[in-house]
Amino acid sequence: MKNELLTVALAQISPVWLNKDATIKKIESYILEASSKKAELIVFGETLLPGYPFWISLTDGVQFNSTVQKELHAHYAQNAIIIENGDLESICDLAKENEIAVYLGIIERPIDRGGHSLYASLVYINQQGQIKSVHRKLQPTYEERLTWAPGDGNGLRVHALKAFTVGGLNCWENWMPLPRVSLYGQGENLHVAVWPGSDYNTRDITRFIARESRSYVISVSSLMRKEDFPSTTPHLDKILKKAPDILGNGGSCIAGPDGEWIIEPVLNTEGLLIHTLNYNRVLEERQNFDAVGHYSRPDVTQLSVNRERQSTVWFDKE
Repeated sequence: MKNELLTVALAQISPVWLNKDATIKKIESYILEASSKKAELIVFGETLLPGYPFWISLTDGVQFNSTVQKELHAHYAQNAIIIENGDLESICDLAKENEIAVYLGIIERPIDRGGHSLYASLVYINQQGQIKSVHRKLQPTYEERLTWAPGDGNGLRVHALKAFTVGGLNCWENWMPLPRVSLYGQGENLHVAVWPGSDYNTRDITRFIARESRSYVISVSSLMRKEDFPSTTPHLDKILKKAPDILGNGGSCIAGPDGEWIIEPVLNTEGLLIHTLNYNRVLEERQNFDAVGHYSRPDVTQLSVNRERQSTVWFDKE
């Protein structure tokens, strides 16, 4: 059946690092290219818009009250996405015009948390151009905690896309068993994992999640090379002094519901990876194992999920 086939595009690209407007234009160009190739879903890497905070590990990010860290963080915040202000409207419009769904990794500066702290968020835009979920990364990893705040469970949601049910997680939270189960339990059969860019991350976990969940798993990573740092970056000399030639080598890939490769990790290549998925393969592999269905014991173990959007202040209705 036609509805059981879904063509997906993995956008393995570099950002115009810490430049919100230029990166949005680049994202839009790849949405148009994916649409021209009949893709119905396009996925971009973790925090592609406007980029991953590579400077932290290169410029002594743990130094307290550092002018360098403050100025870089402020530059990051200035280029972060405020969804409430319409920063994603042009991308939503393009999704609607081309009838293509989008998973996009952003740095979010949400008004509902005061408008100053930053979150690594994964945004799902449906084929009608509507933002249906914004998942703020539950637990920033290591040095990420010096610039990102921890998120909440509000975005642990799945979405219908033709015959598929799609959900997604950011980077290392894909290793967190309970958030994975929260998506499985909602019927997820196409899992999206987004990463800043390394086959070190994608090579093992992609196949593992596919085999555990008996779902398709799409891992999408960005690229980042020394030449991708714009000349306008604050303290660029300090960043480049310790930066390797390649900071993110990609590693985007797809595993099938049997845990075997459909597309093995692709390295150091910028562009789109296109593939058509067949929903029937999910049903075939669920025959012998279904982690939240016939191969579960809810009478023994269950998961409780708090999906309330967290806020510091609540006001009574006037």
